[in-house]
Amino acid sequence: MKRNTSRLRAALITPVVAATALLLAAVPAGAHVSVSSTDASPGGFGKVTFRVPNESDTAATTKLVVTLPADAPFAFVTAGAKPGWTVETEVETLDEPVEVGDFTVSEAIRTITWTATGEGIGVGQFDEFALSGGPFPDADRITFTAEQTYADGEIADWAEVADEGEDEPQYPAPVLALAAAETADDVDTASADTGDASDTASRALAGVAVLVALGALLVAVRQNRHRA
Repeated sequence: MKRNTSRLRAALITPVVAATALLLAAVPAGAHVSVSSTDASPGGFGKVTFRVPNESDTAATTKLVVTLPADAPFAFVTAGAKPGWTVETEVETLDEPVEVGDFTVSEAIRTITWTATGEGIGVGQFDEFALSGGPFPDADRITFTAEQTYADGEIADWAEVADEGEDEPQYPAPVLALAAAETADDVDTASADTGDASDTASRALAGVAVLVALGALLVAVRQNRHRA
C-alpha cells in the first residue's frame, strides 16, 4: 500500500515539476532599465522617461548614468530634477559641427548622472528619471545606454544590443521607439473624419427619432380605434 502511495505521489509531482520548470524558463531573468516617451517624434522635441527597477535582493540603487547616442546628438537637453537625488550633466565637444534640425551643434550633452542623496531605490522598488530635449533624429528608434550602480558596489551596465532575430541579451540597452510626427494634413484629415462621423451620427439619431415618433403615432391610432 505504501509503495502504491509513493508511486502515486511521484506520478503527481513529476508533471508539476516539469510544468514549473517550463514556466521558469519562459519567465525573463528580471526587469531591466527601459525608456519611453509619449511625445517624442522625429524632428520634434519631447520628454523621455527611464524606468529603473532595483534587481538586487540586498542593496539599493544609488546612481544612474544615462549616456546619449554619439551618432545622434541633441541640440537641447535638460535633465529632470528629483527629490533625494542630485543631477549632473557632462558636455562633449564634437569632432566636427553637425546639423541637428535647424541648429548647428558643436558640443552636446553626452551623459546625465543622477546620484542618490538618501536611500535611493530600495529592494523590490523602481523609480523613474526624465530628460527633455530635441530635436530628435529622423529615425524609428534611438538607443541609449544606462549604468546602474548599487550600494554594495555592483554595477549593471545596460548597453548590450542584439542583432535582429536574436534573443534579448542579459543587459539590453534602453531603446526608444519614436512615434511618427503628425502633420497638418493628418490633423485636417482627422478633423474631417471626425466631422463626417458626427454628421453620420446626427443623421442616424434623427432617423431613430422619426421612427420612434411614427411608432408612437401608430400606437395612439390603434388605441383610439379600440375605444371607438
